[in-house]
Amino acid sequence: MSDRLASGAADKGADFLLELRSEEIPARMQAGARAELEKLFRAQMAAAGIDVGDLTIWSTPRRLALIAKGLPQATAAVSEEIKGPRSSAPPQALEGFLRKTGLTQDQLKDRDGVYFAVIDKPGRATVEVLAEAIPAIVRGFAWPKSMRWGRESASSESLRWVRPLSGIVAIFGDELVPCEIGGIASGFVTRGHRFHCPGEITIGSAADYAEKLRACHVIVDHEERQAIVRDGAAKAAADAGLSLVEDEGLVIENAGLTEWPVPLLGRFDEAFLEVPPEVIQLTARVNQKYFVVNGKDGKLANGFVCTANIDAKDGGAEIVAGNRKVLAARLSDARFFWEQDQKKTLEQHAEKLKNITFHEKLGTVADKVERIAKLARWLVEEGIVAPAKAGAAGGSAPNATAPASAGATGELADQAERAARLAKADLVTEMVGEFPELQGLMGGYYARAEGLPDAVADAIRDHYKPVGQGDDVPTAPVTVAVALADKLDTIAAFFAISEKPTGSKDPFALRRAALGTISLILANGVRVRLSHLVGQAAGGLSAIAAVKQLLDAAGEYKGKPIDAREAGVGVIDFFADRLKVQQREAGVRHDLIDAMFALGGEDDLVRLLARVKALQAFMATEDGANLLAGYKRAANILKQAEKDVVPAQAGTAGGTAPTITAPAFAGATDVDKALLAALDAAEPAASAAVADERFTDAMAALASLRGPIDAFFEGVMVNDPDEAVRAYRLGLLSRFTGAVHGVADFSKIEG
Repeated sequence: MSDRLASGAADKGADFLLELRSEEIPARMQAGARAELEKLFRAQMAAAGIDVGDLTIWSTPRRLALIAKGLPQATAAVSEEIKGPRSSAPPQALEGFLRKTGLTQDQLKDRDGVYFAVIDKPGRATVEVLAEAIPAIVRGFAWPKSMRWGRESASSESLRWVRPLSGIVAIFGDELVPCEIGGIASGFVTRGHRFHCPGEITIGSAADYAEKLRACHVIVDHEERQAIVRDGAAKAAADAGLSLVEDEGLVIENAGLTEWPVPLLGRFDEAFLEVPPEVIQLTARVNQKYFVVNGKDGKLANGFVCTANIDAKDGGAEIVAGNRKVLAARLSDARFFWEQDQKKTLEQHAEKLKNITFHEKLGTVADKVERIAKLARWLVEEGIVAPAKAGAAGGSAPNATAPASAGATGELADQAERAARLAKADLVTEMVGEFPELQGLMGGYYARAEGLPDAVADAIRDHYKPVGQGDDVPTAPVTVAVALADKLDTIAAFFAISEKPTGSKDPFALRRAALGTISLILANGVRVRLSHLVGQAAGGLSAIAAVKQLLDAAGEYKGKPIDAREAGVGVIDFFADRLKVQQREAGVRHDLIDAMFALGGEDDLVRLLARVKALQAFMATEDGANLLAGYKRAANILKQAEKDVVPAQAGTAGGTAPTITAPAFAGATDVDKALLAALDAAEPAASAAVADERFTDAMAALASLRGPIDAFFEGVMVNDPDEAVRAYRLGLLSRFTGAVHGVADFSKIEG
């Protein structure tokens, strides 16, 4: 046993350094690699019984580094107890247990007729544990993509790494951790910057690692490099009187591409500014990893910031010149696409959509365009989306402006239909072929360039919105009509062919389409039942269904024919689930949304959400909580009574109760009469308030029942031995639950 092991408990801990050096690691993989290194290291140490505190993990393009502070010099000795068979068990069971533990029978302990094996595991030097752990970590590393190299790569068992592994530094305290992986032995030697300091560097310990590399032009801390890129790029722009267009993703990527980042400002020809700014930014970002800048007017300027990996003697002039040439070539391509695409109108581009399959069961993109054009026009003509609806926000009711004139509605309907017919045309343009991220946006630019009305151009540009949480929600009527039509058609179509989201799988982004639909409806105060919208969208599938059925009958189409009626199956439940997700961050309770949807027929989302919010405010009060308790008690009593009482007498927890008036039962007590009187007042008041969308008043009407129902349960016996009395009181409870159900299905409310 080594001296270190013998005195391990008394020794202070030591720091451990691990560096895995390789050829360039792609920037997009570095964050994942840091997380993987931490996970594997902790797992190896935990298996050896070593507690690991905070870890420092860094990455550069050429290395992954880990520093673990204060690891013990040795693992503690442990005693492990394993339960075995009973002493009376067959000999075969005992023999198997002995083979498993490696002990003999006389080494086992017999406790109350059960054998136990006590195995003492001596402590081990931590350096030995690390020497075994490092190869296991390297060989168990999960890269998104990895490779084999060298002569050994002919074997599938050879070492794999993201790029050829070239060196390992493994130091515990000031002592080498000896190990070898794929012919690469650990050592004290690493290398600095590829150009500034390509020679070997000897590392003494974890303490001097970062500073020795810094002296050799390597900043090993990725967060420090990110700060240099972020601040340096902003300063380079500011020094020229410009402002940087912030892009945190680009900051991280540039830091992942350099070990000694030096941001530099360059200029490109102003003539390229004729191209839409988004195209220039995307060209610079995607192809060259450059930042773009704005001028004092807030518009895109003819400047860019690139990040060099060296301190150039000429201040970076040659680097900037070279990058300017490369960017100019890229921007020339973009300008060519921009000019070529404009040689055809969007209507001419749209002709090519007939050659693009949307889905094998749903026809071409041109078929989809035809459906959304008709649906968008219908949305306007029916007044569902109109000027009187535009501008309402936060899920409130539409504003009270006068309805649009027939002429204005007709013009809006024409614009909505035209925008819908052209909305997908940019999918076949050269620009969107190069940059798919620009679909919709480029269509808007091309529409404006050919002189189409702004409302049409804006609708083409924004019809995909909102794409995700936090995205802008359109409010212009034409845009809302096209955006709603597009999303509703997608949902109805895929539900019609039973391509519904399952679990975590949603290949056609139907959840996103539903969330977008909900946002559009609530933000614009669109007052319409979801079932009505989905039914109209499903109706547009009938022509495709007929064609597919004919092909199927002729043996030319294989697969289940479309049934447009299936489009509505489960869609309302699907929207209810998405509404709960969307409203969760706003603090709206999911069970209260269920309580409204469960009423049936309440799928006007603006109205439904207003009811939910009024209900949530009511449930937060003492009256609400006590009324819920009273409701649940009443429902349970009625449920139990259903087995013995004729339904016509007792009713059910949500059904129609017999009409009860004061003279109907001579034996009614004052408590019975008080509840009956409260019901006579509350039922019509709540019903009228719901009809008038005075949902707070409806809750107030329910609150008036709280005292009488509490007194009823305290003052009378519902299941009275007298059958007439019992039937009367069950009828009262049935009326009570029915009155509550007129406002919300309280059976869905938790608590």
